[in-house]
Amino acid sequence: MDADAHVFNQLRPRLQKIAYRMLGSVAEAEDIVQDVWLRWHAAGREAIDNAEAWLVSVTTRMSIDRLRAARIQREHYSGIWLPEPEITESPATPEEMTERADDVSVAFLLLLERLTPEARAAFLLREVFDADYDEIAGAIGKTEAACRQLVSRAKTQLRDERPRQAVPRETHRQLLQSFAQALARADFHAINAFLAEDAVLIGDGGGKVQSFPKPMVGGRRIAQLFYAALRRYPGGVHVRLVTLNGRGALLRYIEGKLESAQTFETDGERIVKVHVQRNPDKLARILATYGEP
Repeated sequence: MDADAHVFNQLRPRLQKIAYRMLGSVAEAEDIVQDVWLRWHAAGREAIDNAEAWLVSVTTRMSIDRLRAARIQREHYSGIWLPEPEITESPATPEEMTERADDVSVAFLLLLERLTPEARAAFLLREVFDADYDEIAGAIGKTEAACRQLVSRAKTQLRDERPRQAVPRETHRQLLQSFAQALARADFHAINAFLAEDAVLIGDGGGKVQSFPKPMVGGRRIAQLFYAALRRYPGGVHVRLVTLNGRGALLRYIEGKLESAQTFETDGERIVKVHVQRNPDKLARILATYGEP
């Protein structure tokens, strides 16, 4: 029993990453991993040749099933659906140091929504987790040829939307730190200067708090939105630089209460996209971790 628990706990971070990237929900990913543990605990070891392959396969298949059900629910979602931000610390292991932060960003997870559940699984296992095609075939129950085709089509679907070159983590963080300082000064011209002319802002209120029903386009309009909050609550708006989904992000507090978690896409010089998560259900873990400003 102790040996089985040790094997599972060693692989738990990988299983959690797979489930989160499949579902875009920390809570649902945790549920999947817990269910996988129960199956692992009940499984007969004599029938399992490769523990990692078995656990990855079960996690992937359960995530595919859960995603199919989630897609139906999201059709009735109020407003724009955005992934739940994931709290991440600075990379600690050599493996984490080499991971592309773009492969867990909110923008990337939102982009993956275009793929079918099976295509999403195949693409992630191959392109993010570097799995061989025989492993992918075993995980999703298809032939290697079918998996190659799924990955190829997925890459074609996503090619034009993925950034050509990843912005270094530190560059991204420094830009956001300067942007946060402009917000703290309530300097409209500086705020506007950090936003690309064609920047886009997307918000998720989940029908529980007010948000925009469609994306806001235009750097100046977005700057005016940020500035309006500063004018409406003089001295009552605070931003905090944290790490979400592997990148620098901002938590915005209004009058002492967490109002939103904001993740950003940048080109290294300006902000090109802002994802504003305001749904209280998706802020619960962040609030529990960071509390008040």
